Amino acid sequence: MSLTEGVVEILSEEARKQGFSRVKTVWLEIGILSGVEPEAMEFCFDAATRGTLAEGAKLEIIRTPGQGWCLDCGKTVALIERFGACPECGLYHVQMVAGDEMRVKELEVE
Repeated sequence: MSLTEGVVEILSEEARKQGFSRVKTVWLEIGILSGVEPEAMEFCFDAATRGTLAEGAKLEIIRTPGQGWCLDCGKTVALIERFGACPECGLYHVQMVAGDEMRVKELEVE
């Protein structure tokens, strides 16, 4: 719930900066390695937006893949879990470079 409330705070802040009064659609990008459950965000969204400029808005969640850079083989590889082995060489020296983010990607506003 607190993550969803944080998104609503971002929407309110952007409304003050950009001068819109209503949010119709929110596109939220969530990395598969972020630890954020999209279903939980969807479940909480209606309650968190009630009485705000985003009440009744549609939430669109975009899942982004995990990606890492292997320090041993020097390749950029797909990651399906944090601290997983490199799918190319099998070693565990993979630095995550994408897939752990959560951000408001786009808004449709009035």
